[in-house]
Amino acid sequence: MNKGTSADHFFQTDAEQAKRERRAAKAGNKNGNPIALKSKLLAAIPDPTSPSSVLVAESAGSVRRVNVDTGDTKQVYRGPSAPVTCVAVGGPGNQILFAGSWDKDIWSWDLASKTPGRKYSGHTDFVKAVFTTKLSGKDILISGGADKKIMVWDIETGSRLYVLQDQTVSMMAIQDLAIDPIQSRPDEVTLVSASSDPHIRRWHIRLDGFEQIKETSPDEPGATRHSILEHDTTVYKVVFDKEGEEVDLWTSSGDGTAKCLARLKGFAADDSIQHGDHVRAVAVTDQWVITAGRDEDVKVWNRTSGKLYCILEGHYDEVTDLIVLDGGKRVVSVSIDGTVRTWPLDQTELDKINKEKEDKAKGVEEETPAEPAKGLMTAEEEAELAALMEDDD
Repeated sequence: MNKGTSADHFFQTDAEQAKRERRAAKAGNKNGNPIALKSKLLAAIPDPTSPSSVLVAESAGSVRRVNVDTGDTKQVYRGPSAPVTCVAVGGPGNQILFAGSWDKDIWSWDLASKTPGRKYSGHTDFVKAVFTTKLSGKDILISGGADKKIMVWDIETGSRLYVLQDQTVSMMAIQDLAIDPIQSRPDEVTLVSASSDPHIRRWHIRLDGFEQIKETSPDEPGATRHSILEHDTTVYKVVFDKEGEEVDLWTSSGDGTAKCLARLKGFAADDSIQHGDHVRAVAVTDQWVITAGRDEDVKVWNRTSGKLYCILEGHYDEVTDLIVLDGGKRVVSVSIDGTVRTWPLDQTELDKINKEKEDKAKGVEEETPAEPAKGLMTAEEEAELAALMEDDD
């Protein structure tokens, strides 16, 4: 007798069973024009070669180019035998694709030809974040891992330049990395790291070394603090707001919030959005703040008022990343459910979604023209029946 591996064959709590049934019922929805892939999707970045494509990290051990307009998913970068957790593009001419994996390595490919390139080995646990930049004209790769280390690499030679670790407060698994576009120079960049502890750290990175930045205290003039501490637990995402004048730092956290950390206030929290549950991703446009995470919903917030404007429902498992496309006209979400979904950010379209929800809640269904009923008989049989009816007359 064969043993089944389905969850149906194992003991489950009522809550787990209810969750499975709810997700199964939700799985068939077409909201966000879903493009279904065959593995869990763990991260995504914009494709620099196509304004309508994203590069998606798959648990199947690959990176896939997904065109959200055509639905094309055929271009795949393969190599790792373990899940890919993060992706970045950089190197000479911005033509190298990098991917961090559970196998502890960073893989690379030629972006155009998909030819495998150098592999960067050094982490002793999952690689969870990768980022590329330039220092003194040299192409640099920065990686962060579950081994609690940030590593800086020379892309051309593959050599590891040095390792960053907090010498004062224990740094946990790295979750995300970002470069401050305002405070960086050609010979020194300011790196921001987020990790499984609530501390957000900033670092000055040069070819010949680094130092961790002491932060100004928002509460005590003239005093410093070891790091930026505005969340209660894991910080999943750090994103610089390039739409705003001050280029503030937006963050998302396992404490259920997304926050705007104001540059002019020493990166103290200026705005806080209560998304609820773990917030895995945050994205910003000039009009909206978009959040998503474990509760499966993509939420759009009015940037001026801070109020929730629209909930985009469609995913049936945790949302892991958000990518803004078309200069803020659309947002793409990827999820553990294996789907890539694309949502409008035009206010008129969001209003339409809100109206449809209100009508549905009131029991008002959108009228659709009725299709002519299809007969159960062929045209010949119907003609025969009509002739018989005439004979009866």
